[in-house]
Amino acid sequence: MADVSIAALYDVHGNAHALEAVLAEVDADVVVFGGDLVWGAWPHETLELARSLGDRARFIMGNTDRLALTDWEDASALWVQERLNDEERAFVLAWPATLSLGGVLFCHATPRNDTEVVTPASPESRWAEVLDGVDEETVVCGHLHLQYDERHAGHRVVNAGSVGNPTVRATAWWATIAPEVELRTTDYDTRAVAAAWRATGYPRTDFADELERPRSRDEVLR
Repeated sequence: MADVSIAALYDVHGNAHALEAVLAEVDADVVVFGGDLVWGAWPHETLELARSLGDRARFIMGNTDRLALTDWEDASALWVQERLNDEERAFVLAWPATLSLGGVLFCHATPRNDTEVVTPASPESRWAEVLDGVDEETVVCGHLHLQYDERHAGHRVVNAGSVGNPTVRATAWWATIAPEVELRTTDYDTRAVAAAWRATGYPRTDFADELERPRSRDEVLR
């Protein structure tokens, strides 16, 4: 495993309040933001918080980062575009799809695709397909918003969970990857943030609903 300490923060989804709570607990040399960072109610504030870490912050692209800032004709995408300036949009669009750091591969959904869905319930043949050609023993992903640490197709696969759009329990989910893997959560006032989310006028109020009533593991896997 890597010699430096690494925190993996995935799927913040523009929830600046959740990110602020998590960052207050993060004590790592490097913080990897694993995609889907800005698509949500507070895109500018969330990006500003992430960038405040300076050289400690590393970024990879998520599907909603990419879509919201390119050709996605959706009210929520326009919301994000209008709240990020030209420099911020260019900064996000320059993020790589994957990052290899200290013998760990960080990707958003799978190493080959930022929208592909593979779950703990997927057959091993499916895992072997999506992990084909990956040299790193440990792969860290997100996208599913479901935290787990399992072995699949000869690799240790860690899903850090979602900082800003939780499943299972109303909290912020994240992980430390090195020197040891530790699945983490940070509690904050999700009900108050849900109310503030609705008050912004952001079109996707279902994200606020899920801050109060997260989807269960079974719902996610279905």
